[in-house]
Amino acid sequence: MKKSNALRKFWYNLPPNQRYKVRRLYYFPADLFDTITGKKNKYVPPRGYIYTGSSSNAKNYLEQGREQLDILKNELLLRPNDHVLDIGSGIGRTAIALTQYLNREGQYEGFDAVEKGVKWCNTKLKKDFPNFNFKYIPLNNDLYNNSGIDASKFDFPYKDRTFNKVFLFSVFTHMQINEIKNYLKEIERVLEPGGMCLATLFIYSSEIEKYICERDYFSFPVKKEGYRLMNNTVKSANVAISIDKLNEMILATGLKKVKLIDGFWKDAKRKKNKIEFQDILILKK
Repeated sequence: MKKSNALRKFWYNLPPNQRYKVRRLYYFPADLFDTITGKKNKYVPPRGYIYTGSSSNAKNYLEQGREQLDILKNELLLRPNDHVLDIGSGIGRTAIALTQYLNREGQYEGFDAVEKGVKWCNTKLKKDFPNFNFKYIPLNNDLYNNSGIDASKFDFPYKDRTFNKVFLFSVFTHMQINEIKNYLKEIERVLEPGGMCLATLFIYSSEIEKYICERDYFSFPVKKEGYRLMNNTVKSANVAISIDKLNEMILATGLKKVKLIDGFWKDAKRKKNKIEFQDILILKK
């Protein structure tokens, strides 16, 4: 456990560009093996290209996307003809699964702060699925970019009431409080009346704060006002928000909290009935 924390600290102390290079080098043998053995998929990036979530082979990557699709269908009530916004679209993990679910009446828009992920998606996915669009937004985030637009002042590049479904997988986990406040405001703006939003994030109560701060693995030792950080050098590495602070931010937007589903990240031993590592938040306009 302590070894894992030491490796995580080393990883976060690297500049973003260095992290991308190290990942490419580390996974190069596995990517070469996949190429030689014909285990690649035209829509799935090589393991060394994957910068969000776990790097995995094509089979597992597709399965992870299908699991996220199931969550969207069951908890966000996603339908094939929905107009959806994928905030932090990454390198297509969720989008690939959605290409097999959204119909011609459906529309997908996604944006991300890492240019190579957007380029991959536009080259591989948009080419075959014209109702899928991906935008690169050079946002400043010390986990991914050292310079760019201030996310706390960023206006989503979409008109009011454009989408009936919005989702963010592991995005608020890498944002500061003032940035999350702005995103919640923008989500409310681009949602149609009655529209819904699903976000995964780390949420803690006062009852477990001491535990998540002091445990050996995946801990949040850095205390701030209403939230905790995993690393004080890279503040966007992983962020956990107190339930009181989260409720305060939601209330300020006019959005309604429909449901909060516990993830297994805070369990000492995983409970098999939990469907997601992170907590799942459902909001409605």
